[in-house]
Amino acid sequence: MKILIKWLRKHYNKITSSIAFYPAIIAVVYLLLSVIMLRIDFSPSGKQFKQQLSWLSLKDASTARSILTTIAGGIISLTVFSFSMVMIVLNQAASQMSNRILNSMIGNRFQQVVLGCYIGTIVYALFLLSTIRDISSGVYVPAISIYLLIILTVADIFLFIYFLDYVTQTVKFETVIKRVQTQTLESMKKHFCSTVDEKLEDDPAGSFILPANESGYYQGFNEKTLMQLATQQQLKIDLLHQKGSYLIKGSDFLKIYGVTGLTEEVKRDIYLNIDFFPGQPIDVNPEYGFRQLAEVAIKALSPGINDPATAVLAINALSDLFAYRLSHCLPEIIRDKNGDPRIRQQVATFEELFEDCIGPICHYGKDDRYVKDAIKHLADQLRQQDSSGNHHQILQAFKDKAVAA
Repeated sequence: MKILIKWLRKHYNKITSSIAFYPAIIAVVYLLLSVIMLRIDFSPSGKQFKQQLSWLSLKDASTARSILTTIAGGIISLTVFSFSMVMIVLNQAASQMSNRILNSMIGNRFQQVVLGCYIGTIVYALFLLSTIRDISSGVYVPAISIYLLIILTVADIFLFIYFLDYVTQTVKFETVIKRVQTQTLESMKKHFCSTVDEKLEDDPAGSFILPANESGYYQGFNEKTLMQLATQQQLKIDLLHQKGSYLIKGSDFLKIYGVTGLTEEVKRDIYLNIDFFPGQPIDVNPEYGFRQLAEVAIKALSPGINDPATAVLAINALSDLFAYRLSHCLPEIIRDKNGDPRIRQQVATFEELFEDCIGPICHYGKDDRYVKDAIKHLADQLRQQDSSGNHHQILQAFKDKAVAA
């Protein structure tokens, strides 16, 4: 059971952000709708309703089949055309911005809902088509269900018209950058707390180093169950690497205070609560959003792209995120219900994150007036926001670097 829970936790983001996630759910809903409509169509009340409204009666099986096949074929063509446009947009974003931002574009809910409505309509039409047959007592035609399908098809056409406008907006770089910025800010509000300087002190009972049990990108841990395990075993767990770090199997990973060794069962339970998987899901680690925006700016400043305006858009988005990061960060110490420190995780400081993101942009844009002005503007605004004055030094250093360049 624990292995299944870990598998679901590792693959949850991959499943829910997949372009097929919502379409699969919506297609099942449409399939259930078709079953329900057929039951209504051939129930006594449904037959009576059709008798009262003679225009609802489709008695010609060939006509009903023609309607269904025409709709199914038309919606298939609509689906192919719509998502050919999406693939073009994704290819353009990957080539001119960054491969890392594709996840936020593929996971766009509206695109998934549109695709789901198209596929659902096709499933609905094909299922109805399989029910139409000639029998000795007459023609078996689900008239009410077919007229509902016509209404759904008209709705799909209007959805397609809106989708065209939506795709044209999605192509704009500012829309992509704004989406990454919004996702990162929401993730920070979910995971971050007010900055508190705390330490996990050594335990006189000793400590134990636990190596990584696999190679891969460390993406975090299951806080609830790992906390329960640490409380039960009276352990203090010190995670030695930041989220997103690539670890080689066998390298030092955890430092556990309070013991000089662990049983194999406890080791297994600890490993089951640690996640290693590839990718940069922003909702798991908000710092990925910072780095993705930095990559967009760096890519825009490359000689092949040479688009400083897009780089400035990314810098402006970063300024808003850094303003929130000034006074918020991941909790370094996680305490149990009694207030005792149990888990310590490595958290990148503001200075480290700022250097990692703004440093390369400043280097690549040192000869561009737009970029230098944007970095100076960013540093000035963040200094105003930094009421504690803890980060004035690095902000002034980058402002001076931009001025001197």
